[in-house]
Amino acid sequence: MNFLDLVKRRQSDRKYLNKSVEREKIDRCIEASRLAPSASNSQPCKFIVVDDKNIKNEVANETFNKLVKFNSFVPTAPVIIVITIDKPKIMLQMGNILRKTNYGLIDVGIAVEHFCLQATEEGLGTCILGYFNEKKIKKILKIPKKYKIGLVVSLGYSGHKTIREKKRKNIEEISGYNNYDFIKKNNQ
Repeated sequence: MNFLDLVKRRQSDRKYLNKSVEREKIDRCIEASRLAPSASNSQPCKFIVVDDKNIKNEVANETFNKLVKFNSFVPTAPVIIVITIDKPKIMLQMGNILRKTNYGLIDVGIAVEHFCLQATEEGLGTCILGYFNEKKIKKILKIPKKYKIGLVVSLGYSGHKTIREKKRKNIEEISGYNNYDFIKKNNQ
């Protein structure tokens, strides 16, 4: 498949079929993530596949609450992937401080996008979740305190019948060559 076609097919799925996901497909998604680049080749991400129904439901219930309901679809996903980030080595800690940038969060974003693109290639749907109760999920999954949960991903066969049209800014609004003047032109 053409890469741009794959990117156009990838969407945030918030509806899943009641169908198990084959572990071979999950393993290929993790393999795609494993091959993702990371700052100083630190490879800080670890993937916890939650496919036991009872544990999955416990984790799913910690991705929304009475006030924050936008993730209330997560219990319908047959699998949840919890991605942890290792504490950075001293050189990366220094880089984080000097650049005022958390490279671990960048690395987890790249790895998760690799995961989601491979899932799309496998005929699966995903949704990247930024809101979750980290403390409770860490307790459910017995994640040591020294690790941070970077992101959570719902995974399954999409219950959507069509691919939604992507509503994005046009290319002229987001890019220019050799300077930043395109912003002035597009904001007049």
